[in-house]
Amino acid sequence: MHKLLTRPQWPGRSQARWSAKIIDYQRAPESLHSLNQAWFSVSGKPFFGLALLGLADDEGVRLNGGRPGARLGPDAFRQALAAYGAAGAIALNGLELPVFDVGNICPAATLDETHSRISQIVSELLQAGLMPIGVGGGHDLTFPVVRSVINELASPGQPLDGVYFDAHLDVREQAGSGMPFRRLIEHGGIGKLHVLGMDALSNTVAHLRWFENNGGHLAAWSPSDWPQSSLQFVSICLDVVDMAQAPGVSAPAPVGWSAARLAEYAEAAGRNPAVCCFDIMELCPPHDEKGRTARLAAHLFLRFLAGLNQRIADQQGAA
Repeated sequence: MHKLLTRPQWPGRSQARWSAKIIDYQRAPESLHSLNQAWFSVSGKPFFGLALLGLADDEGVRLNGGRPGARLGPDAFRQALAAYGAAGAIALNGLELPVFDVGNICPAATLDETHSRISQIVSELLQAGLMPIGVGGGHDLTFPVVRSVINELASPGQPLDGVYFDAHLDVREQAGSGMPFRRLIEHGGIGKLHVLGMDALSNTVAHLRWFENNGGHLAAWSPSDWPQSSLQFVSICLDVVDMAQAPGVSAPAPVGWSAARLAEYAEAAGRNPAVCCFDIMELCPPHDEKGRTARLAAHLFLRFLAGLNQRIADQQGAA
């Protein structure tokens, strides 16, 4: 087992569920270089599979005064996924792409060190030809994931564009879960940054001005009008969904998006040939009545896979 990861916690998985196909991977990610079948590519980068990475930390949420508990999100996601989705689902028919669960990141004593650990792991996964799929966890953890994607795949002539779904802009200056997109812009290598679902009552004028002055866009396009680019990451903060459907988040939204609406975008993200990184963040099990939000997170992941299944078919059909 990699020294920076802990073993994933899965309940029993029935062969009737799609999750039975997920491989619990206990060896160091770099040994995955033995994989030899590329299933799809992004801007010439071949991918041999997906890597589920549990971002099991919520120190950033605590620092920003949110409701703690998102550190438990990855295992709640696994429990929900184990009980959801048919093995022979229509939308996933023919999907043989390997999905490896590499476990949960081991949080460090400081937020910066935790971020460093995540970036190291994600770099190893990308070098092994695996697309990172993050599940968390405070939204600040999107920063170290995407930082590695920039460092490994982006270039001065090919920046990484971003699309995120969030009630908050998350461009705070202070350390915490509300800072990831400011830190990414400051890191460099980010092109266009689109946010969908922002709540104008939950963000300041100063943050909006900073966001727009640094290349950010308040987006309102439909899933079928997704902007084109060479490289993209997609991040979903579950607090974009109305709390009636997603109560288990760090900062619930009294009037948010519907789950059905967000799911359409998750599937479109999977199908988009530019997307090379995807995460679902801020799942907070202590506040998740009857596991509704965890089940939604599982659904969003499967809808992403459904879109990716179509992407693979499109790329193989064009070859």
